[in-house]
Amino acid sequence: MWMYLGLLAALFLGLHNLCKKHAVQGNEVFPVLLGTVSSGFLFVASFYVLSLYFPEYALSNGYNFQKIPWQTHGYIFIKSIIMASSWILAYQALKHLPITIVTPIRSAGPFFTFIGAILIYQERPNFLQWIGFFLIIFSVILYSKIGKKEGINFKRNKWIFAIIGATFLGASSGLYDKFLIQNLTLNPQTLQFWFCLYTILILLIILTITWFPHAEKRKAFKFRWSIIAVGILLQAADYFYFKALQDPDALIMLLSAIKRSQILIAVVVGGLVFKEQNKRKKLVPLIGIMIGVGLILYS
Repeated sequence: MWMYLGLLAALFLGLHNLCKKHAVQGNEVFPVLLGTVSSGFLFVASFYVLSLYFPEYALSNGYNFQKIPWQTHGYIFIKSIIMASSWILAYQALKHLPITIVTPIRSAGPFFTFIGAILIYQERPNFLQWIGFFLIIFSVILYSKIGKKEGINFKRNKWIFAIIGATFLGASSGLYDKFLIQNLTLNPQTLQFWFCLYTILILLIILTITWFPHAEKRKAFKFRWSIIAVGILLQAADYFYFKALQDPDALIMLLSAIKRSQILIAVVVGGLVFKEQNKRKKLVPLIGIMIGVGLILYS
């Protein structure tokens, strides 16, 4: 069941990436990020309010928000710092790079998770899993070659380094999620509620320095429906992902790879919607990534 939950998370993540590209195009990144996290928080908070006023109904429908000690709040705050940093880098990169370049690079995330899963959680891959992971990495390298034809030099473009940094931090957060869910026994909705709240506080501090004092930046911000959609879709994806992690048999390195099947939506649909270049050539490494994910699932 945890594999199916991972595929559901991938579906919502793919739709989330498309809306995110629409939200950041020609827009101020930090307020967009604050808007997406805030809309996601309000979505989760509505269930939190429901659990306060109708506790029996909420509990019978799985809306159980745990009371947690201050030490656990500290652990969640660390996750908020990691993901806020990852999102800031990713949103900046997405604003300046094609989605058909950004999404495949982020698909290298399972490789970082793969290493962490071996070193930290002693997960042991088999032969087909090794092939699958390295096929994903090789496919991402092919994308870099195609990216050069779009005027994107992977060695000199700072936004490439930004998206690589975002990918590493995102993978680190994925490994940390397993600790929060399995070791601290947090349920998905409790983790989502406090994580979003702390992330909003972090972003407010950043915006107080970088955005609120500047009138020209405030005027440049454009509110779009996709900002709200990004927040809600991300919370839906996270919920299914965290539910999958609750299964003690779930392997984080495989779950991370399964989530990368979102690339099918981002590259195929995103390439058509945003009319990006070299869509046919990008199908070759796309197929490589999908085969890599398929080998992991098959193994």
